[in-house]
Amino acid sequence: MAQARSLSASELSQSPARSRSLSGRLARLGSRAVLYAVIVIGAIFCLLPFTWQLSTALKTARDALTFPPIWIPNPIQWGNFAASMTIPGLPFGTFFANTIIITTLALTGNMVAAPIVAYSLARLRWPGRNQVFALVLATIMLPQQVTIIPQFILFKYFGWVNTFIPLILPAWLGGGAFNVFLFRQFFLTLPVDLDEAAKIDGASTLTILWRITLPLSMPAVATVTVFSFVFHWNDFFAPLIYLSDQRLFTVSLALTLIVQQTNSQLPQWDLLMAASLIVMAPVLVLFFFAQRYFVRGIVLSGIRG
Repeated sequence: MAQARSLSASELSQSPARSRSLSGRLARLGSRAVLYAVIVIGAIFCLLPFTWQLSTALKTARDALTFPPIWIPNPIQWGNFAASMTIPGLPFGTFFANTIIITTLALTGNMVAAPIVAYSLARLRWPGRNQVFALVLATIMLPQQVTIIPQFILFKYFGWVNTFIPLILPAWLGGGAFNVFLFRQFFLTLPVDLDEAAKIDGASTLTILWRITLPLSMPAVATVTVFSFVFHWNDFFAPLIYLSDQRLFTVSLALTLIVQQTNSQLPQWDLLMAASLIVMAPVLVLFFFAQRYFVRGIVLSGIRG
């Protein structure tokens, strides 16, 4: 009897602890369910424009203007993708070639210049280094529209307007303040002992950068690559300012010509959306393959200040 009473008393003493543990688990499950619900709702809102774009790309020109809108096309117009690339007077092959040339050369400039500047700001000690870095960060606050007039005057003076040079050359002059910031922050997370050991072995500063520091900074490299590629591939403002010859247009400028150059009384929004999806494809493919390094680079670049 005494043992039975002691067991019942111990069970009674443990029941409040069990109830608190159960309530804690339920609270965690509830908070997690709310978090997942918020994430799902946010994902739906983010995918809604893309879903509408895909739906419009598969409609007829008349169905694209129907109100209330039709979400599921009937019939599905798969030929819109081929038709959008073969519009008379719009050589999309040339437009894609121009965009590839500009993006490749500008991206190369970013990946060459930005690590060099960032390495000097992160690893080398010289007077005024922190002040120069603050000045570099200050340039991020200047919108592109503020500097476009003096840049245009400068490029016009050299006779480079209506060429690819104004779209490529700035990428080689420092690599961009934001790219420098990302590389610098990531370089600060690497041990300084690696540089000192390489110097003892006789390696120069550039050798340390290209053969030791950069190979260890692949997340930062992937992040800058994605950002630079997306910016130059989708850039509309700079080509609109500097390019006037249609043969030099990029795909972002060519998209604006689709509606006005189609021989139809109805605006060809179906062809415009189809062409936009084709233009978006390289960006989506690049992000799909680089997303692991991209996310890691964003996280690690903000660890140290």
